[in-house]
Amino acid sequence: MALDLTGKTALITGASSGIGVEYAKEFARRGSNVVLVARRKDRLDAVAAQIRAESQVTVSVVAQDLSTPNSAAELEAKLRSTRTQVDVLINNAGFGTNARLVDEDRYRVRDQISLNVTALVDLTAAFLPGMIARDFGVVVNIASTASFQPVPGLAVYAATKAFVRSFTVAVWGEIESPNVRVFAVSPGPTVSEFFDVAGSKPSAGLAPTVDVVTATMRQIDARRSKPSVVVGGRNAFMAWMSARLPVKTVTRVAGKMFLPPSQKG
Repeated sequence: MALDLTGKTALITGASSGIGVEYAKEFARRGSNVVLVARRKDRLDAVAAQIRAESQVTVSVVAQDLSTPNSAAELEAKLRSTRTQVDVLINNAGFGTNARLVDEDRYRVRDQISLNVTALVDLTAAFLPGMIARDFGVVVNIASTASFQPVPGLAVYAATKAFVRSFTVAVWGEIESPNVRVFAVSPGPTVSEFFDVAGSKPSAGLAPTVDVVTATMRQIDARRSKPSVVVGGRNAFMAWMSARLPVKTVTRVAGKMFLPPSQKG
């Protein structure tokens, strides 16, 4: 049976494109009010206008760069000032860069860690206590199939997503009520701006964003959600294999897919 989300409020980060937009539309279809968060207000306004035209829910827009210091706390303060209760948190915002570490912009790497890890943890810590107190809530943290092995060329991104998955599974283990769900979702390459931002091209076809959202909603509606979900049967098999093959092997295979030529020397 589908979980009744009517009148609940879903906070979705990275909601200006790709998977974030699909989440926003789905929660609105399920009757949830949505709070859309991303850097680009014009893009958020466009998404909000589309949702308002299709659904009778409240749509709020918060333009916030979550890679900046204390940004998650600032977002929390804004929502508290409007007495917005967050019932569902979708930590979707994140980005990666495709380069050898020696060729990376250190400040860009710092922002990547701040967004993918620090903001995600801070927002989870901010809103999970209220969910536990009300005995209702959902936290979905977006990891990646890159989290299952080291990935030369995506070293920082893969490491941040490994953190996300490990962190989320551990928090799942701390939750005692079945009415509060915390789980990680690991998509493979998906239609989004990821590869444009990373400066690379996908090595295979891209899955539609709806696949990620469908897998997520299946877990939300389940009697008991799993702590970690991989989107797609092929991706799940590859993740399973990565844990069973020698680290040298999986690292070399991943490097062949993502390691670019060195830009130095």
